[in-house]
Amino acid sequence: MNRTALKILLSLFALNSFSLYLFFTSHPEHRHTPSDVYTSLEYSKRVLPLSVKPWPILPSYLPWSLKPNTPFRSCEAYFGNGYTQRVDPLKPISEPPRKVLPGGAGGGWFRCSYSETLRSSVCEGGIIRMIPERISMSRGGERLEAVIGREEDEELPNFEDGAFEIGVGDRLRIGKKMVDNTFLDKYIQEGAVGKHTMRNLIDSIRLVDATDFNCSKWIEEPTLFVTRFEYANLFHTVTDWYSAYVSSRVTGLPNRPHLVFVDGHCETPLEETWRALFSSLTYAKNFTGPVCFRHAILAPLGYETALFKGLSEIINCQGASGHDLWQNPDNQKTARLSEFGEMIRSAFGFPVDKNRIPKPASGLNILFVRREDYLAHPRHGGKVQTRLSNEQEVFDSINTWAANHLDCKLNVVNGRFAHMRMKEQVGAIQDADVIIGAHGAGLTHIVSATPNTVILEIISSEYRRPHFQLIAAWKGLKYHAINLERSYADPRVVIERLSTILRSLEC
Repeated sequence: MNRTALKILLSLFALNSFSLYLFFTSHPEHRHTPSDVYTSLEYSKRVLPLSVKPWPILPSYLPWSLKPNTPFRSCEAYFGNGYTQRVDPLKPISEPPRKVLPGGAGGGWFRCSYSETLRSSVCEGGIIRMIPERISMSRGGERLEAVIGREEDEELPNFEDGAFEIGVGDRLRIGKKMVDNTFLDKYIQEGAVGKHTMRNLIDSIRLVDATDFNCSKWIEEPTLFVTRFEYANLFHTVTDWYSAYVSSRVTGLPNRPHLVFVDGHCETPLEETWRALFSSLTYAKNFTGPVCFRHAILAPLGYETALFKGLSEIINCQGASGHDLWQNPDNQKTARLSEFGEMIRSAFGFPVDKNRIPKPASGLNILFVRREDYLAHPRHGGKVQTRLSNEQEVFDSINTWAANHLDCKLNVVNGRFAHMRMKEQVGAIQDADVIIGAHGAGLTHIVSATPNTVILEIISSEYRRPHFQLIAAWKGLKYHAINLERSYADPRVVIERLSTILRSLEC
């Protein structure tokens, strides 16, 4: 090998090593164990089972500080780690080394991190025992057809005192509640929710003798507890996904946690994404006997995320790339929704390492998200509300126009999401250059759209709501709207708007 070739190889090796250094310094979850987590066993000293999924590498990822100093009402406070105020209603045993009691339990701990911006808390604790028999609700996870007509109240949890317990060594606290109403009113506020299930869960926690902490099963890896309300609606489920994702990140989990649904809802197609995002999924009532968790995280309700709060308060944030914000931080910009969308795509095995560039040879994809009848939950009649009365006519007109379009090849994709698996829906979103559809929950999928995707929403007079305009802005996507006088759309107007969008895409 001549000297020139050797120099080139050494230069490439040095460049590659430097690139790896830059990557791992900006993706700390690939190199650190959780900081300041009170458990009787350190994660770094245990071999994680194969059932625990690692965090994927995401292009838009920015570090999640475990000790944030985030400005009030900044974009990071809304979408990232704005949980700056920490409270410890139950501190850990301080004597080192900590004594490990029979059954592997030492003294338990519990803390909450409160966001003044969102008026919400992410809480977590260790050495927590759940007693399913003290939670009144349906079993959960059943096939929809088997529970037709079941009332919603049967599916929402009611907690008896001691439904959750934490083992402690302090004799003076044994048998007492962990927190009082003053704590709950300040850090787990009810807001407009009629039945705040996570607040009620925390209110049920009792402190018990750690030396008599018997469990039928121990879950050693971090476990995320989630309670859901509008679990069959994609928009509200995305708020739950986001809350669960943020909770996992702000608590510094080194891998994707296990998931426990503390509700009794039946199975829906949306569970496919829950299972893809997290390491495992179990319904609380599917456990038998007391179950103990080494590290439990309680996710805030989806109603407490910026995705939902943005419908009633102004969140002045614009989407930007993670790379740009890494170099030039800006409190009025965010890459968190892009990071989250990449998380969803990666969870299903779709590539996220490159921004897709449209290729004229293969044409541009126009995805038309359809609204179709389907049975959503036990109380649903199977009919969806019509928000575009001539949807089929509009779709057919676009198809005919696209087939005769000479400037570039156009592929019109019939997005019949009600009849597609979640992975297929996410794949269709990722492949789309233009996403068009009437206002409806299916458009929430734009959280997974790639950076150059353009959104065209058709809005009837009865549904002028900002859901998707906001998501597009927070992701930095180009957004267009056609506002109708009622629910009929003139196909010529839709095609004219599409033509304008295609010209902006150089088609």
